[in-house]
Amino acid sequence: MTYASSTTALLLAAGRGTRFDPAGVQNKLLAPLPDGTPVACAAAHALLATMSNVIAIVRPGAEALAQALNDTGCNVFFSTDAERGMGASLAAGVRATADAEGWIVALADMPWIAPSTIEALARRVDAGASIVAPVFRGRRGHPVGFGAMHRAALSALDGDIGARRLLEANDVAALEVDDAGILADVDTHADLQRQR
Repeated sequence: MTYASSTTALLLAAGRGTRFDPAGVQNKLLAPLPDGTPVACAAAHALLATMSNVIAIVRPGAEALAQALNDTGCNVFFSTDAERGMGASLAAGVRATADAEGWIVALADMPWIAPSTIEALARRVDAGASIVAPVFRGRRGHPVGFGAMHRAALSALDGDIGARRLLEANDVAALEVDDAGILADVDTHADLQRQR
């Protein structure tokens, strides 16, 4: 770890991934990438390279995923609100880390984000940025950094929209990065074959 951020990372890993497996048999976050690493664990590794406190939010019943993320080095938080959507899971994670000085909110189905992107976001939040998001070739991606001043708004989120309304209502500082991984997620089996 070259830079130790005081910001807390929230890895949202409580979704059902129905586009990946409509039958709900295979959790896409445990699906292996070409090197054998499960999707969520690859996303966690990128966070752990910079962030000393990574909280993975999972839904009840996802014990195998929770164990894999715990073994990777994350602290796991089971969100009983996960069924209500990403916003509810994010709010639960913020409430569970209410003393945090800020948050880097990452999605567990985005395993190709460069650790250098996460470090750059964390540095901006640690320096007092309100909201900062990475931008690659004009397109905003993930993860997104939030300063502590947004604690109440993040804690009140619900449903499946996530923090989109909060982003729309505030000035978001753009962090230009040379990292296509900020736009790439795993929605289908074919997506697993992408390389970082």
